[in-house]
Order: sequence, then C-alpha cells, then structure tokens
Amino acid sequence: MHHLSVEMLAAESEPITSAGNAQLGIAVLVGIAVIVLLITRWKLHAFLALTLGSLVLGSVAAAAPDDTIASFTKGLGDTVSGVGVLIALGAILGKLLADSGGADQIVDTILARTGARAMPWAMVLIAGLVGLPLFFEVGIVLLIPVVLLVARRGNHSLMRIGIPALAGLSVMHGLVPPHPGPLAAIDGLHADLGVTLAFGVLIGIPVAIIAGPVFARFADRWVTVEPPEGLVPQRPSEELERRPRFGATLATVLLPVVMMLAKALTDIVVDDPDAAVQRAMDVVGSPLIALLAAVLVGLFTLGRAAGFGKGRLAATVDRSLLPIAGILLIVGAGGGFKQTLIDIGVGDMIMDFAKDWNISALLLGWLIAVGIRLATGSATVATISAAGLVAPLAADMSTTHTALLVLAVGAGSLFFSHVNDAGFWMVKEYFGMNVGQTIKTWSVLETVISVVSLIFVLLLSLVV
Repeated sequence: MHHLSVEMLAAESEPITSAGNAQLGIAVLVGIAVIVLLITRWKLHAFLALTLGSLVLGSVAAAAPDDTIASFTKGLGDTVSGVGVLIALGAILGKLLADSGGADQIVDTILARTGARAMPWAMVLIAGLVGLPLFFEVGIVLLIPVVLLVARRGNHSLMRIGIPALAGLSVMHGLVPPHPGPLAAIDGLHADLGVTLAFGVLIGIPVAIIAGPVFARFADRWVTVEPPEGLVPQRPSEELERRPRFGATLATVLLPVVMMLAKALTDIVVDDPDAAVQRAMDVVGSPLIALLAAVLVGLFTLGRAAGFGKGRLAATVDRSLLPIAGILLIVGAGGGFKQTLIDIGVGDMIMDFAKDWNISALLLGWLIAVGIRLATGSATVATISAAGLVAPLAADMSTTHTALLVLAVGAGSLFFSHVNDAGFWMVKEYFGMNVGQTIKTWSVLETVISVVSLIFVLLLSLVV
C-alpha cells in the first residue's frame, strides 16, 4: 500500500522512475491546486475541500480509488484520535477563561501596573498568556476589545498596541502545543511533547519580542489607523458580580504547561523508563491528563469563583464545544490528505530530492510548510501536511532534532498570511484597515515571526 504508485507506474520492479516522480509531482500540485481553488474561488468549507483534494490527488497519481479512500479515512482517524480530545479540552479551558472573566482579570491586572512606555511589552505578555490555551481566532476575539480600549483610553497608537498582541497570539499558535497545529505535527513526527514545548517557549519568547514591540515601531510608521467606532464590544465579565482572582487564573492557565514541562525535565534528569518517578510523571505530564486537570481545576478556580452554578458551568462547557467541530474536521481532513500523500509515495520522493539537494531537514520542512501555507492559507493544514511529508526524514533523528523539526514546520506555517487566510480578514476588519495596510502590517508580521523562528531553530540545532 505504501508504494501504490510503484506497481501502477513502473512495470519493471525497480524503484519509482523519474516518470513516476514526475507523475507524483504533478499529482501533488493538482491536489493542492484543487484544495486552493475550492477554498478561495468557490468558498467551499476546508473540510470538504481537503476531502475532495485527497481523492483528486489519489486519482492523478493513478492509485486505486478504494486505496485512496482507505488512506484518507485512516489519516483522518489517526489525526483525530491523536489530537481530538486535546483540542476539545483546550476549547473548554479557553471558554471558561473567557466567560468567567478570568482573561479580563489577567488583562486588567497587568494593565493596571503598566506605564505608557511599557504598554507594547505588556500586550505581548498578555497575548502570550491568554493565547496559551486559546485558538488563534478565539484569542483575537478576546483580545481585540482590550487592544481597542487601551488604545482609546491611553491615547496610544493602535499599531503600537495591536501588533504586539497579534504577535504574542500568533507565536503561541504556530510554535507552542497544545495548539492544534503543533500538536498534530508532534503526533505526525512522533516528537516528544515536553521537549517540543520547552523549545517552543524558549524560541517563542525572543521571537514574540522581535515581532511584537520591536516590529510595532516600524508598522506604526507605515500605517496609521484609528480604532474603528462601535467595535469595542461589552466584555463578558461586565455583567458578572465577581471575577476569579489573578493568581488563581494565572495558575490555572499555566498548570498544563508546568505539568508537561515537569515530565520533560524528569525524562532528562531521571532517564530511566522503569523508574517509578518517571512512570508517574509520564502519566501526570501526558497532554491529556495535563489539560484535563486544568479543565477540572478551572471549573472551580474560574467557574465557581465567578459565581457560576452547576447549570451555568454545564452550559459553558456545552457552548465551548460547538465552534470546534469545524476545527476538528479540518484538522482531521488535513491528516487524511497527509496520509494520502504519504501512501502514494510522496514522502519518498521528497527524500530523494532532499538527498540530491543536500538541504537540511529543518529547512526543507520549513519550505514545504511555507509553500502549503501560501497556497491554502491555513497554518494548521500547512503544519499537518508538511509534517507528514518530512516524517520519513525524522525517523533517524534525535529527540531534540525531531522537536526542532516540529518547530521549523510550525514556523513555516505562519509565513505571509494573505487573502486566503481567515485570520487576515479578521485582523483587517477589527483594526479597520484596508487590504494594502493589512498586508503591510499583519502579513509582514507573520513573515517576520516565520523567518526569525526559523533562524532561532537553526541556531538551536547547532547547540543541542
């Protein structure tokens, strides 16, 4: 099954010939082109587009239709089984944080202690903290009111405040699990979650600083916009009589991160798979247990602290799961597309290219992710597909380099967000910019994050 194309394309029993590679290359381009056209031109939902694209990919590569369907469903199932529960738990935690006013509490506490000069730095910090458990789109919706309020009340330029907030969110989204993209890449490349998380945070901090407060100064010179009127919505916590305390909220958000990092540290320090301590930490630090613990703790530290009764808590959890159906299916279909690519032999074709080019696997993973990101507009689809394609290269890598490969792919998936990316339009509308201004600020910001992250990944790969 792995080499469908071999039987189909090469009657002789030798490896895929150049004709085979050519046909595979064409199949990949056609498959991706179909997905891009369906999403951009015909506005088809990404889940349907990925499903159709996978079927087209298989048929152009001359794979048997039932094999293509089997590949796609296997990939979809594997991806959702690896990542689905985690995405759901992350969504519940994020919704608790938003509805209880916990997010507002973090924001207000930090802003109350920040002077005007430090405001861009405070914004990148807030976005990083709030962005840990939240999806990018949810993070934007939560943070934009804050950005607009701060800009208006403190008479700050919208770019100086807004760009750092976007940078903090975007870096988390691309580099730090438990976000769907990095999680799916860790799953696909069999990387160690704790090590990837530690490196993601290590690289994410300087990247967020360069792309946030530092780049904001340039963006501010290029584009001047007024915060749009009527977009400063009521914050959810304004109707609440009380809100969770700052310390409790922060502890809840950071709990899963601390648990996962503790496991990674134990693995390094103890380094004996049979030791009782390490086996206990493997359970405690598994992403499922870490996120589940944070959700259960959050029901009390966030929900109960805001005065929610059982009914209100149940409703909050219920509402948190509705919006992620689409994300889950897109992530799953991305996994299906990836599996179809692998099963028709594209992974091996890429390995052949990589051997001839003598290019580092980290750079190759980044370039593939950049290509798919530019074409499809989805960071998550780019991460999952690219991870699947470079998976064969990760087979003989060390733990640290596999983690860096996940980050290289994640970095590539953020490159130059433009008109085919939903995030692009959200930023444009919320900041009241035109398309040109959005490209000068948001698209350039994403590119800065992508390139600077890659540089840090390559530097780190020389050290570890």
